[in-house]
Amino acid sequence: MLNGVNVYLIGMMGAGKTTVGRELSNQLGYRFFDTDTLIEQVASQTITQIFTDTGEEGFRKLESQVLSEISAYTKLAIATGGGIVLKRENWSYLHHGLIVWLDAPVELLIERLAQDNTRPLLQDVNPAEKLQKLLEQRQRLYAQADIKISIAANDTPEQLSRLIIESIPQVLKPKAVCPENSNN
Repeated sequence: MLNGVNVYLIGMMGAGKTTVGRELSNQLGYRFFDTDTLIEQVASQTITQIFTDTGEEGFRKLESQVLSEISAYTKLAIATGGGIVLKRENWSYLHHGLIVWLDAPVELLIERLAQDNTRPLLQDVNPAEKLQKLLEQRQRLYAQADIKISIAANDTPEQLSRLIIESIPQVLKPKAVCPENSNN
């Protein structure tokens, strides 16, 4: 159905991109990658350390580099960082695959991230206000995805993966048939 086309999961931190991405890769028979994990491997530092050492700008540069390299491969389900949509150059890589927006309400994000102290953008701020502000800044970018999956608190990764797979035929363009190759 996908003919090896990569699937990129975008959305806010806490939306479940990594968890759903792993399940989706299993259901598609694809390999799974998380750009944040790859960034940490490339930099030999945690995301928090990268933000501390080079700021968000340094992190975003690494993120684009990792995305450009991984997009050269096929048959991948890729969980991206929540802010990957902010850089225009990243869209050129994302558009080589199928882009799926995991859209979770802010209340669910707050609940999921309440005990997570590894998120640099949520340090020393009111998490609820910051998440709302980030979502407002990014929502129009996320909305450019090929598929939007709205998430509820009780959705399982298996259910969400099936929903993504069921949505794929609606957005993939059928291959054009050349008249000279048809059996008319």
